Amino acid sequence: MAVVNRTEKESRENGIVRTYREVRAEMKKVVWPTREETIRLTIVVIAISAIISLILAAADFGFLSLITLLQQAVS
Repeated sequence: MAVVNRTEKESRENGIVRTYREVRAEMKKVVWPTREETIRLTIVVIAISAIISLILAAADFGFLSLITLLQQAVS
């Protein structure tokens, strides 16, 4: 069974406490968005995701059509 020095244990605890205090201090500096900003930005993210999915679906359909045409031309 390993014996832990008292100073090692205290330094680890001090490190944990210091980290907790620093995180808490940084969280107090955070500027959280308002409800309206959150709703607006969520709508923007959904709209951009929908547009990108449409572009990818069109590209997928185009490549599928191209491969089908190539397969028909070969056979």
